[in-house]
Amino acid sequence: MTDKTLPTSNSDSIDEALHRLSRKPGVKAWLMLDRATGAVLKTNGHISSIRPAKKAIANSNTSPLQIPSSGSFSSDVVSSDSDNESQAAQELASLVWSFITSAGALVDEMDSDDELKLLRLRTRKQELVIVPEAKYLLVVSHDTPPV
Repeated sequence: MTDKTLPTSNSDSIDEALHRLSRKPGVKAWLMLDRATGAVLKTNGHISSIRPAKKAIANSNTSPLQIPSSGSFSSDVVSSDSDNESQAAQELASLVWSFITSAGALVDEMDSDDELKLLRLRTRKQELVIVPEAKYLLVVSHDTPPV
């Protein structure tokens, strides 16, 4: 995607692709982050099963974190069952944002004419696949198949 604005038809095709992705075997959850800011645009699945929220909401005077929605996506932008799920999504987004920023800096230092296209982080329990696009970052978590 080289265009900075997502036309409606492109937004619909993204929504359709994300829906298909959610139904793939082994996919635990996914996040879509804003490329410029790292803000959470969309989530699906149980993010807290990937990484439980570490920061509890301190008291009732503090309003729960809101996951921003983007006008370029459909109305079902974010479905979060609880404040804990929202907090977990925000925290994971922050970790991924730091990771991709560092990886991008590494690529730039190696060759300033090159660009980051895909990151895979595999652990014993799961694998994160991070795909940077022009306007967003797609982060998919799936089970690691047994060896």
